[in-house]
Amino acid sequence: MNTLAVEDLTVRFGRGARSVTALNAVSVAVPSGRTVGLVGESGSGKSTLAKAILGIVPVAGGRVLLDGTDVRGLGRQQRRAFLRRVQLIPQDPYSSLNPRRTVGQTLAEALDPVHARVRQHREAIDAVLAEVALPADTADRYPHEFSGGQRQRVAIARALITRPEVVIADEITSALDVSVQAEVLALLDRLRHELTLTMLFISHNLAVVSQVSDEVVVLRHGDVVETGPVGEVFSRPTDDYTRDLLAAIPGQGAAR
Repeated sequence: MNTLAVEDLTVRFGRGARSVTALNAVSVAVPSGRTVGLVGESGSGKSTLAKAILGIVPVAGGRVLLDGTDVRGLGRQQRRAFLRRVQLIPQDPYSSLNPRRTVGQTLAEALDPVHARVRQHREAIDAVLAEVALPADTADRYPHEFSGGQRQRVAIARALITRPEVVIADEITSALDVSVQAEVLALLDRLRHELTLTMLFISHNLAVVSQVSDEVVVLRHGDVVETGPVGEVFSRPTDDYTRDLLAAIPGQGAAR
């Protein structure tokens, strides 16, 4: 069981009259083995939700639950265990990788942040690179030697090397061109089935979300405006904002 859920999650930035509510009592459930797409325009609160789940931004109210346990009350050791079970694939494959570290060092660091010994973890490193369709010698090279799509595969490998149960993919195709997007999405779709991952897939693009998600949650200005199975939301959207997002998909508006 590895169900991730947030209940009535509220995040505010600033204080007093100048405070801004980024998330307003948001509730999202990601059932075990399923992929939930979180979609909305820039500024809707998608990435803030990911950061709140991982404890990167403070939460004003609500709960973050993993298998029914509120992770906000965990001790240091339990928190470390949680962060191995729940991993983030960041948006930007360029800034998310340390240019001074080889890929092998980056992957070893995910397993052992203190020592990051590549030789000690070489078997695990080679295995995860094979999973993301990168050759073993990738471990000995630096990020600048790779294309954007290859760097994103490295970022996926870094998230997977701890063998997480839950993965949060935050706009991982937004910096890639269309052909590379398709390759990365196909890879992610294969991995989620092979590894039985529970996934929160964040994107501003409903077309991309539909390719890898079982259900979709539509977020607008920090509020959930619609949720449901992908096919149902696509064919019978109930909110005008969702209709606008669908209409922005090339060819979708004409089809509808």
